[in-house]
Amino acid sequence: MSPTLPLSQSVTSADGLAEDASILRFDVVDEPAEARVASIAQRYGFEVLHEIEVLDLLLDAAGQPDAFTCAEALINRFGGLPAVLAADRSELVRTVSDQAAFSLKLARDIAARLAAAALPRRDLLGSSGQVSAFLRAQMVGLPREEFWVLFLDRLNQLIVCERLGRGTVSHVPVYPREVLRRALEVNASAMILAHNHPAGDPTPSAPDIEMTKQIVAAGKALDVHVWDHMIVGRDRVLSLKAEGLM
Repeated sequence: MSPTLPLSQSVTSADGLAEDASILRFDVVDEPAEARVASIAQRYGFEVLHEIEVLDLLLDAAGQPDAFTCAEALINRFGGLPAVLAADRSELVRTVSDQAAFSLKLARDIAARLAAAALPRRDLLGSSGQVSAFLRAQMVGLPREEFWVLFLDRLNQLIVCERLGRGTVSHVPVYPREVLRRALEVNASAMILAHNHPAGDPTPSAPDIEMTKQIVAAGKALDVHVWDHMIVGRDRVLSLKAEGLM
């Protein structure tokens, strides 16, 4: 497979001129695969690259031989760039070198840290976009369900965000008593709950809704509010609060 752009895609080159990206097929056709991808990125920016091309550049920078072939294999195996970056390192080294796997995990950690940097000292109830971006950076592509809690102070600012459970591809055990115990330990006044659906559809299940109601009820008894429960899917984050389900 050769890295190409859609024939109809219009992009802007580094000199600010709009061009038909299909011309680039002929501009760089004689270059090796990795060099072609780099030429596309340098001329038009990273935003025009497909996921497989971004992964190709990451692997090439990590010194991975046959980077584009490996990128293609990883995308085919895991289903997309977020899932590749979220994969266990032990799974990645079946296809790429240990150094390349390390670089991929580093790339994901950087993305997660950038998203997390937007959260401190903000009223998270008025920053749903930043919360969603943070949760997507942490959870999209994970192979198993995970349950996270953002613990908030009286100003609804973040105290700490913690993963309190990891389960299977379709279920994560959640114990309301443990959630509230941790809230009291960190002196939280409120919480935002979150978990992911690895299959991609963030639609809440009946157990998701029931578990949320149990935590809300337990929180009321201890004067700890549950402001929302957000479910991270492949393409969007669903808010149970916004859906009127809590």
